[in-house]
Amino acid sequence: MLTTNYVPGTPNWLDLGAPDIDAAVSFYSAVFGWTFQSAGPDAGGYGFFQLGGETVGAIGPLMDEGARSAWTVYFHTPDADATGKAVEQAGGSVRVPPMDVFTAGRLAAFTDPTGGEFAVWQPVDVPGLERVMEPNALCWTELYTTDAAAAKDFYRSVFSWSHQDMPMGGDVIYSVVSAPGGGEGDDTGHGGIMQLQEENLKAGSTSEWHPYFGVTDCDATFAAATGHGATVLIPPTDAPGVGRLAMVKDPAGAPFALIKGDPTLS
Repeated sequence: MLTTNYVPGTPNWLDLGAPDIDAAVSFYSAVFGWTFQSAGPDAGGYGFFQLGGETVGAIGPLMDEGARSAWTVYFHTPDADATGKAVEQAGGSVRVPPMDVFTAGRLAAFTDPTGGEFAVWQPVDVPGLERVMEPNALCWTELYTTDAAAAKDFYRSVFSWSHQDMPMGGDVIYSVVSAPGGGEGDDTGHGGIMQLQEENLKAGSTSEWHPYFGVTDCDATFAAATGHGATVLIPPTDAPGVGRLAMVKDPAGAPFALIKGDPTLS
């Protein structure tokens, strides 16, 4: 399960690249009750989504020409530069070289060999998100990938993740991933890796990380999201042993999922 006791390889930050900050803040405020706090005049429009005064995510403008709106999942690292070298050695590529963010920490952004984009955060003054595993906060991360075997090999090499393969019927396998020291007992999983199906690949789907936010009522939050302009990817659906989940794209096209229940249960 996710926790704010961050160890290397576990998710510790999450931000949204948006073409219209005000519109995105309005949408997520309506859906999750989040408020927005600017990071200051020198932050280029970057700021924090907060819930009860605690940071649950962040948002900033799209910086690259042609970039699409998306959530980026960050994983804890004690050394962003060393992680960058590990990424390249494992066949990934560097999108944003390691850089300091004032005194908050050091970040870098990468692309895995299957095309999945992710980032790392090396904390200094800011350890990471202040609230996870609660309603309207991050509770799971998931990679849909064009090559699950290659993705698992890559992240094992970079972050020392282990994985537990869980059959989901037919030839569908869901791999729950865990970082060393990332939990206790059976609650070590912090995310999942799933092979895109042939119909998705033919339709042009590409590798993509996305967040799951915990909710108290999946149907009600789904209705709030679609009522404020989100488009449907997966309508509310019961997942036996997991909970009730749904997936949407926000009005700017960034996908995210909702879940009522603990996704680490199986």
